[in-house]
Amino acid sequence: MNIFITGTTGFLGGELLIELSRRPEIDKIYCLIRGLSEEHAMLRVRQVFELHNDPFDEKKIIPILGNLSENTLSHKLRDNKMLNDTDVVIHAAANTSFSKVFDKIVEEVNITGLEHLIKWANELPSLKTFLYVGTASISGKENANRLVQEDESPNTKVHHVVKYTYTKMMGEIMLTNEISPEKLLIVRPSIIMGDSRNWIPRSYVILWAFATVNILRLIPAKGRSKLDIISVDYAAQAITELLFAPNRRHRVYHISSGEASATDVERIANVIAEFFPELPPVKFVDSALLKQMNLWAKKVLPKGSELYQYDKYLEYWKETFGDINRMRILLAALAPYLEFAEMGQRFDNSRLIEDTGMSLPVPAHVYIKNSARYIKNIDVFGGAAES
Repeated sequence: MNIFITGTTGFLGGELLIELSRRPEIDKIYCLIRGLSEEHAMLRVRQVFELHNDPFDEKKIIPILGNLSENTLSHKLRDNKMLNDTDVVIHAAANTSFSKVFDKIVEEVNITGLEHLIKWANELPSLKTFLYVGTASISGKENANRLVQEDESPNTKVHHVVKYTYTKMMGEIMLTNEISPEKLLIVRPSIIMGDSRNWIPRSYVILWAFATVNILRLIPAKGRSKLDIISVDYAAQAITELLFAPNRRHRVYHISSGEASATDVERIANVIAEFFPELPPVKFVDSALLKQMNLWAKKVLPKGSELYQYDKYLEYWKETFGDINRMRILLAALAPYLEFAEMGQRFDNSRLIEDTGMSLPVPAHVYIKNSARYIKNIDVFGGAAES
């Protein structure tokens, strides 16, 4: 088996590359890598393995210099005759930004980039599988507070919290129209956060949001709304198991906590809080107070507003942020994460468990203990700018 994969320098893609590199059934893994040169691309892919001292086989792991945003990407890949023996394409790359500022770039990478890849993949002489890493969150706002099934999506009538999930929905529709059904495998991870193993996570994606919750301590959200979160190592293992599953019966699979391993923001926040006993208690309040928090940070909150009841937190924010107007940066970036958290969605994972024999994932409020000590290393303002 020869695999072409995108997104290997990313959070999930990096772990997936490590997982795939261990499989003896795979001869070569071609990795699409952005870089200044072939040497730079090789350096970047080596760093993926160096993080946790995983063995790197340069005969098996082959960087391919390229960018999903290149208009000539499909031609570039087609002209590289070395890639003609590719029989599996795994598209794990995506721009996952929630900020409206990056909406155009998100569409360019997630939709236009996919178009380039499909055009090339359809010309491969021996393509057997096109594996697309989507997201369970394409289910939209309407499917709140319940267990969502795979066949309910994609649905173009639903509304999306952010452009990212819209583009991933459109990606699935595009693939269904362009790739032969017997070759298409779609995996939809739920929220991926941290690593269940006792080491530094490959990325602080999503952990950034909990670092922000940890520093704010007064949170305008329903803390006990159910939340579907999995670790990156579970996601990578599940994708690999599905790729090699001999009895795969479906085209689409959730990779998720499901009902049994679901969590909530409050439980996770309270576990993290144990590592920061010097800070005020974590308290969840009505989401309507988000607007008041922004007004307070702008120093225009009317007298008598409900937020003034939490004077200990207001004093804490003054001490923590100095210029309280900076707090608005965090609140703006955190808002869509809180909206997702309040939706109460869980995603059915019975297909995955039945067709791979995998165990249920460890709940996030259990494994977060292995990542909590790294929370202090997260630059919350830097994360807000990139989110």
